[in-house]
Amino acid sequence: MIKEYTSVKEVTGPLIVIDQVTDVSYGELVSVTTPLGEKKLGQVLEVDANKAVVQLFKGTGDIDTKKTKVRFTGETMKIGVSPDMLGRVFNAIGKPLDGGPDIIPEKRIDINGIPINPYRRDHPEDFIQTGISSIDLMNTLVRGQKLPIFSGSGLPHNIMAAQIARQAKVAGGKGRFAVVFGAMGITNEEALFFRKELETTGNSIMFLNLANDPAIERIIMPRVALTVAEYLAFEKGMHILVILTDMTNYCEALREISAARNEVPGRRGYPGYMYTDLASIYERAGKIKDREGSITQIPILTMPDDDITHPIPDLTGYITEGQFVMSRDLHRKGIYPPVDVLPSLSRLMNKGIGQKKTREDHKEVSDQMYAAYAKGRETRDLVAVVGEESLDEVDKKYLDFADDFENTFVFQEVKDNRTIVQTLSMGWGLISMLPKSELKRLSPDMITKYLGKNRAEGKVVHDHKLKVKINKDVGRIKDFEFKKKQ
Repeated sequence: MIKEYTSVKEVTGPLIVIDQVTDVSYGELVSVTTPLGEKKLGQVLEVDANKAVVQLFKGTGDIDTKKTKVRFTGETMKIGVSPDMLGRVFNAIGKPLDGGPDIIPEKRIDINGIPINPYRRDHPEDFIQTGISSIDLMNTLVRGQKLPIFSGSGLPHNIMAAQIARQAKVAGGKGRFAVVFGAMGITNEEALFFRKELETTGNSIMFLNLANDPAIERIIMPRVALTVAEYLAFEKGMHILVILTDMTNYCEALREISAARNEVPGRRGYPGYMYTDLASIYERAGKIKDREGSITQIPILTMPDDDITHPIPDLTGYITEGQFVMSRDLHRKGIYPPVDVLPSLSRLMNKGIGQKKTREDHKEVSDQMYAAYAKGRETRDLVAVVGEESLDEVDKKYLDFADDFENTFVFQEVKDNRTIVQTLSMGWGLISMLPKSELKRLSPDMITKYLGKNRAEGKVVHDHKLKVKINKDVGRIKDFEFKKKQ
């Protein structure tokens, strides 16, 4: 029996405390009617004796403790799901934002999901091609993996996320591919950008929570998006890429709710259970044995002050299988996407590359380029101390390799969708700059088979160098004109 209460005792931020309640459960959905007749949804956060703490998905400014009515529905929060959601845009709780009709659901599913049985989990091993060389070759994304992007304020992580969403596909065309995109705490400008980029694809579902929307909706949104992804993946057999941005805004909302509940804060004021909370989101990625579909996750977070030891990236790194790290130095050089391959990592990369997946030389080319770029960066730091004149010929080759690696391999246009074969060919073209005596991570068979055949990539390298030079020159001209006007 559904009961209605008028015993609201306290209102604190997005929380209300209801007194004298019975038979109320954690996570239960709540309907709140204000004195003006407006209905609001809420969720039970805490039950203690005969009191219940409820978080509302909208503001509490018009809540009157004496005249507000609260009804506990006896159900947890659910969302109606259907394949018709593809190509649509929704708010954080699943209401259409694109002017289209409401979805007629096939079924309603609890947004908290059901943990995947560890015995039923399958090992991720299928290569996902994003068309971005610094990812596909150096930090390969594998179907069923969770691999975040660690970015910073002002870096083009949103542009990169949209590019991945447009271009990503499972190698070999296995199964139908779709993108579930969830944005938390973004601006109207960013929302328009994502809608323009993704609505035309027809194979994406967008969930948007704007910066002026209630912060509490940011707690719900990723779970709503992942519930839809699980339905499409494990019941409809689709391969789903879930992109969540920005997880920093999610954690800020978590901290806000924790402070409103007067909880004991942990590191930098974030709640002590933030690790568990993030894990409940990230661990919903994966594959299930005997099921065709899969969920691959790319959460995006902006590191406050570019600090990778901040609690949000720190805890995320413990849960996920690696990370892409975006570099502010590369961004200042005009290089897009500014992915720094040295601190980046894909722990499942080796499962998804090699013969019959990408190509037999993938692992060796990646290792050789990583080692050569690391050596080139070390040499660049040395030059700052002793000068380039002090270097021998081999060190100068490494210095040139580091520059060309950034300006030709990492750098690519936003619309540039490279195949893995093109990326590998560019890699061999760069490797050919080094003396054969330095190619210690390549087997003689691979050198014989591929090295001489990829020197044609020199033209590609030259073209990219020219583009980077033009971009930098245009930037300098604009900067000069701006200063002149001042």
